[in-house]
Amino acid sequence: MRRPHRDPEGGAGGGALVSRVVLATHNAHKVAEFQAIVATIRPDLEVVAYDGPEPVEDGVSFAENALIKARAASAHTGLPALADDSGICVHVLGGSPGVFSAYWAGHAKDDRANLALLLDQLSDIRDPYRTAHYNSTIAIVTPGGIEHTVEGIWPGRLAEEPRGEGGFGYDPIFIPDGQDGRERSVGEFTAHEKNAVSHRARAFQELGPLLAAL
Repeated sequence: MRRPHRDPEGGAGGGALVSRVVLATHNAHKVAEFQAIVATIRPDLEVVAYDGPEPVEDGVSFAENALIKARAASAHTGLPALADDSGICVHVLGGSPGVFSAYWAGHAKDDRANLALLLDQLSDIRDPYRTAHYNSTIAIVTPGGIEHTVEGIWPGRLAEEPRGEGGFGYDPIFIPDGQDGRERSVGEFTAHEKNAVSHRARAFQELGPLLAAL
């Protein structure tokens, strides 16, 4: 049986408040985004980057892949771990790219190539059939063996060409619902605007009580 990790700053994996969690990603954009969102729930909680080997993400759902990554990061660091598996689900494509969003144009994880391929595949599709949603499934795993997943859904539709310089991934072509008549892509949102309403923010609303109790 593994013993709870005791954080050198006073936190523990099973008892006292912890001061750090590791985010199971090497993506600096995601670390910054998670830190901004976590700060609204636990401003004392530092999100640190994962520096270990990448596990094989062979799950067939967002939840399975998130748990695979969180388990690996917690085991490697001895810290509570968060992992996000997210992607864009295009309804006319039966929910694809889905869990393959990061690799849609190949294993190089090239955002521009992924976006260009998806636009090409939808080139003959017009509204109202360009609906899609972002899915974020976040897993939390502690050294003490607690595992939990939550899900956030952000509905919208896809533009016919990229707009804006902000965000990453498919953000420049995703136009969220509920903008009161505005037609901005997430690429035209500020980071603050995106972090307040995104699929990850929605998942964190469900995760908040668990973070507060860490």
